[in-house]
Amino acid sequence: MATRRRIIARASGPTDTIQTQLGPLSELPGTWIGKGFNLVSLPDKQDNKPFRLMLNATMETLTFAPIGGPIPNRGSQQGDIFFLGLHYAQQVSDAVTNEGIHFEPGLWLNLPATTVPAAQPTVARLGTIPHGDALLSQGDFFTIDGPPQIDAIDSTPFQLDPKTGARVNETSAAYLAPFTSTKPPAGVPAGAIANPNLLLTNAIKGQKIVSTVTLVVNANPVGGINGTPIAPPGKQDPVGEIANIPFVTANPNANGFSAIFWIETIQGQAGNQFLQLQYTQTVLFDFLGIKWPHISVATLLKR
Repeated sequence: MATRRRIIARASGPTDTIQTQLGPLSELPGTWIGKGFNLVSLPDKQDNKPFRLMLNATMETLTFAPIGGPIPNRGSQQGDIFFLGLHYAQQVSDAVTNEGIHFEPGLWLNLPATTVPAAQPTVARLGTIPHGDALLSQGDFFTIDGPPQIDAIDSTPFQLDPKTGARVNETSAAYLAPFTSTKPPAGVPAGAIANPNLLLTNAIKGQKIVSTVTLVVNANPVGGINGTPIAPPGKQDPVGEIANIPFVTANPNANGFSAIFWIETIQGQAGNQFLQLQYTQTVLFDFLGIKWPHISVATLLKR
């Protein structure tokens, strides 16, 4: 007698219901394509140098798809919570050589308010990196009328004041020279090496942005990267976490992360509206006793 296989599936809701329950993530499903800039300082033991500065003009495809059924998290000190989310795939390549730079699958979650722990609604981003890194970041979201406020970001390597936790930028001429003498890639303005967010503000000049949804997620942020609060060592709120394979931890240890995503509704010249996604992301690498910001920015259009 044939044995019946039991298939268990979590049924998806109607599209309009899913979009509502995705909250601030509701406009992300689909494919986004555009350009950006990648700045990273890397150890250079092979050439017997302390580090090398790598700069890339980038092309990017970022695809989101909804998880249709509710995700249950079982409660012990409070009732169960249910929420929806997205899975995504990010592919970044060099705009000149087409060489692959970055691939990342992951999740975005729209999390409800909870009582244990006491927390307002948040969003979370989970990602895995082929280098051997796993990211869990969490944070806030809000919507404003008009364009986003995109502040300058500092690519200078730094240390932390041992008492206050404040950022203290590196002053060594040898370490700072590549940041002032390196020629940027074609299409990237020179000022973007010091402030990569310059590409984002340049991209929206002259655009009529009707509204902006802002997503801010962090994992162990320090030194005020992306405007995160500065707290004395040992007292900062450990939002999220980064886990690495032992080789990464022992070499250019990735241990801090902050990202801001702006989902912008733009009024076109023909009266139509379209969606644009911009982001700035900083990963902190530790080596030589210094924190080296790895900054990526991009401006993408929804296709």
